[in-house]
Amino acid sequence: MWNEEKNQLQAIFKFKDFTQAFAFMTEVAAVVEKMNHHPSWSNKWNTVEIHLTTHDAGNIVTDKDRNLAEAIDAVYSKYK
Repeated sequence: MWNEEKNQLQAIFKFKDFTQAFAFMTEVAAVVEKMNHHPSWSNKWNTVEIHLTTHDAGNIVTDKDRNLAEAIDAVYSKYK
C-alpha cells in the first residue's frame, strides 16, 4: 500500500464515507502524537492521503517513517 517516491512514503486510504475517514484520522492523530512524528495528510470525503518524511533528517525516509506507516496500517486494518 505504501509507495516510496520523492523521498517520501505515500499512501491513499479509502473508506465507505466521510465519517469513517474522519474517525480513522482521529485514531491516527493519537498514534502520531505518541510517536512524536507527524504526517502531511489530506482528506477529501472518503479518502485520506498521507505523506511521511523525516524533516530533521533532511526530508528523507527513515525508520521513523516506516514505523509510523506500520502503525497507520494497523489502525486502517480495523476499517477493512
